[in-house]
Amino acid sequence: MDHYLALGIGLVLAGAGGELFVRGLVGLARWARVPAGIVGATVAAFATSSPELSVSVAAALDGKPQIGLGDALGSNVVNVGLVLGLALVMSNIVASRDSIRRDFPIAVLGPFLTSLLIVDGWLSRFDGFVMLGVFLVWLAAATVEARRRRSAAKDVLGERSRPLVVLSCLGGLAVLVAAGRLIVLGAKGVGEAFAMDPFVVGATLVAVGTSVPELATTIVARLRGHHEVALGTILGSNIFNGFFIVAVAAIIHPIEIAWHAVVVALGFGVLVILLTIPGRGGLVPRRRGLALLTLYVAYVVTVLQLGTPAGALE
Repeated sequence: MDHYLALGIGLVLAGAGGELFVRGLVGLARWARVPAGIVGATVAAFATSSPELSVSVAAALDGKPQIGLGDALGSNVVNVGLVLGLALVMSNIVASRDSIRRDFPIAVLGPFLTSLLIVDGWLSRFDGFVMLGVFLVWLAAATVEARRRRSAAKDVLGERSRPLVVLSCLGGLAVLVAAGRLIVLGAKGVGEAFAMDPFVVGATLVAVGTSVPELATTIVARLRGHHEVALGTILGSNIFNGFFIVAVAAIIHPIEIAWHAVVVALGFGVLVILLTIPGRGGLVPRRRGLALLTLYVAYVVTVLQLGTPAGALE
């Protein structure tokens, strides 16, 4: 299939899958009597991160874990800089106290911990287990919070029929994964045509492709008024990417670090997260959306300049 055709079909499928998935997800939150934000940070985040997981595992098994590392770190910048930036341009977002206390600190910790672990130039299997341990602690905290808040969950708009909830979740996720695969296929083909470094391909083109589920879910959630799902999905996805997916890739195959590109991805990852930390009352103001989009453009330009051979893009 033509790489550009794959990209186009993938984008169309992403919109349809995002609508289905959000309807099912919000219905699942009401059915389980759990706040939609918690479901977004756990179930939705894991589901929408499945393309990153599949790419990272496949790349590690193929002996090229740098693509998976670049995809995971790049996707985190895409998720916040591009996806959350677009969501904020639409309107302000108000973060819940639980999300501020539970998710933001771990999302900020991710890039710092990764930087500490790669000082020796490698992300070893031991490093992978350390990151996996942090992820499991966060997941346990989110699970405890879900149980505590179960009876207090508010009624929200979503699918009411349980069979339709399941069908919407599974059907929407299947379409999102298919969309992500098509966009990844197209992105990798375009990257190879321009002779780009494997990490750079992962950190830019593949990262955008595997972030399509987050993009579709977040934008649809914002349009339907469920900002708690949008923010929860982004933060949870970043935590899955930065801890679980990178850990799994490193455990399968230790990763040799290309410092010049990794530092850029980690640095911008920290900047975009810090820019989304809520102010008084949990408010993330609309004006930060443009700042996030600007940072994302600067990130792409910087990574391409560092990792693309001279003349490749001419």
